[in-house]
Amino acid sequence: MAQHTTSLRLRLRYRFDHLLSGGTTTLIGWLALACLAVVVPASAVLVWSDRAAPATLSGRLTAMWVSVGQTLKIGGAVGSPLYVLASVSLALVALLFVSTLVSLITTGINRRIMSLRRGHSTVVETRHTVVLGWSDQVFPVIGELVAANANQRRSAIAVLAPQDKVWMEEEISTRVGDTGRTRIICRNGSTTDPAELCRVSPRTARAVLVLPPTGDTGDAHVVKALLALDAAVHGSGEAEAEPQTEAVVVAAVRDSRNHLTARLAAGPAGHVLCVDDIVARLLVSTARQPGLSLVYSELLDFDGDEFYPVTPGDLVGRTFGEALLSFDTSSAVGLLHDGGRVTLNPDPGATIGPADRIIVISRDDDTAVRADAAAHVEDDAIVTAAPLTARAERLLLLGWNRRAPLVIEQLDQYVGPGTTLDVVALGVQAATGGARGVTAARSRLEVSFHDGDITDPLTLAKLDVPSYDGVIVIGETEPEAPDAPLASLAPVTDPQARADDRTLVTLLHLRAIGDTARRNIALTTEMSDDGNRLLAPAQDGADFIVSGRLISLLMTQISESPYLAAVFEELFDAEGHEFHLKPATDYVRAGHEVSFATAVEAARRRGECAVGYRLRARSTTGPDYGVRINPDKRRRVRFGEEDWLIVLAES
Repeated sequence: MAQHTTSLRLRLRYRFDHLLSGGTTTLIGWLALACLAVVVPASAVLVWSDRAAPATLSGRLTAMWVSVGQTLKIGGAVGSPLYVLASVSLALVALLFVSTLVSLITTGINRRIMSLRRGHSTVVETRHTVVLGWSDQVFPVIGELVAANANQRRSAIAVLAPQDKVWMEEEISTRVGDTGRTRIICRNGSTTDPAELCRVSPRTARAVLVLPPTGDTGDAHVVKALLALDAAVHGSGEAEAEPQTEAVVVAAVRDSRNHLTARLAAGPAGHVLCVDDIVARLLVSTARQPGLSLVYSELLDFDGDEFYPVTPGDLVGRTFGEALLSFDTSSAVGLLHDGGRVTLNPDPGATIGPADRIIVISRDDDTAVRADAAAHVEDDAIVTAAPLTARAERLLLLGWNRRAPLVIEQLDQYVGPGTTLDVVALGVQAATGGARGVTAARSRLEVSFHDGDITDPLTLAKLDVPSYDGVIVIGETEPEAPDAPLASLAPVTDPQARADDRTLVTLLHLRAIGDTARRNIALTTEMSDDGNRLLAPAQDGADFIVSGRLISLLMTQISESPYLAAVFEELFDAEGHEFHLKPATDYVRAGHEVSFATAVEAARRRGECAVGYRLRARSTTGPDYGVRINPDKRRRVRFGEEDWLIVLAES
């Protein structure tokens, strides 16, 4: 019985589907019959059950016709046959007209709704920020832009990517959270098509950020996006009729070999960051100065202290050395000259000109208030340390990727003569032909290559890791051997995610080695995803260079303050000035409570800018892990033998 019911239902459904496929005329005919089959009997019931209905049959049939006509909107007029026919004809024409009009309006509205849903409409904004491309970097970029715009009454961020508009909005809402007063506008389109680029109105934007896509071909995509942006902004026709603003263009490429090409595509006003160069530079600096990654994270995050240019006021004509002690709650680090040229850590005797602005590290642009801190300097607490002599070190590099040769080259510029570097990675002997050429021209660093799987605990156990002065772990992007320990795990298609997975396993084994030896391994780790950093089995306060987040922070900082491009270029240049963590006891007396102004004066006498300190006792305690950037110069602190002063000095 159940099978018969099911078969009958299937047959009825088949008949219904067959009727629907019969065309418009057939559908109208069957719909009319279906309506009559319901309306006529119902009208008859209404008339015959009505006590006030006519007594005669003809009268009741007439009343039933009126009910049917009113229900079906064909009038239901009563009179001669010709009159009734004309009335029905007019009613049908009116019904057809109204139905067609409603259909056209509905179709137009649906088309508009679908266009909005697909993200194909044009953004009508001015002075907004445009983000081109979609990757994991889009979330920290938007988060930082929201933080930067927190004190603005109205701001907007327009995102263009070849993704579904609704999906992008949901992802941003989930990953970024509350955006406050900043509106997030997502549009679907290709970032390399000038016509589709116009959907986010780059001509009227104040800043355009071009994110590097994931993968080895991402740099080519960035170059094409920059060329398309130039065509969209400076194209002919409509572009000439619209008001334009000179937007700040910031982009990033991964491979240093593509840096020059991208800079040419960006034009003279564009700023292009090279991920490989910056990450390699920070890996080397942090490996030799543990805690340095925390300093840069604090300075690049909009939630902390940042760089600001301030007018010199009454400091015009005075020296930069005097400016160092002219702000209680801000730290002077350089000069911004007329034309955009930047000088970091200028000579203390350099004169401040009327067109110059002082670059300070401050909580906000309105907290850089003039206040003489020279009175808080305690001359008897200042010490003069002998220059440090570079010593030979033993360093270990675990893993190999495109940035590894740059790391080796950077190391050779910093280490003392006789320093050795052991490189351990899968297939490193075959992959280091170019690296051998690089290291052969160097005189300070002796490099040895060893094949081995850094995720294998037996490989790490043979290295005596605790005996090294510093260990650098970088992500391996090359495919590993089939019998590698990770081969049994679920496959990961993203090479960067795969590299982070291998790094996490390596860190897990290194932590076990450190616990067994009861020693803290001086460890600097490179990762791609900031989410993986939170999973890392490492000591609290350990140094992580998260390339995706780092570049996102740099891009947003430059988009908000274009002069910072010159600041960062010098900070990450091997020939420029950079931040250092130096023993505090080389500047002030150990064990004595002194004002921070005293440390600033001690650094000034050595041609350096002191901007903070790190306390060893709090180096594993969050959230600052002992790092204090831009403390009040009146603040008193007691430095121990293992505490550090954070200074801006020559490399």
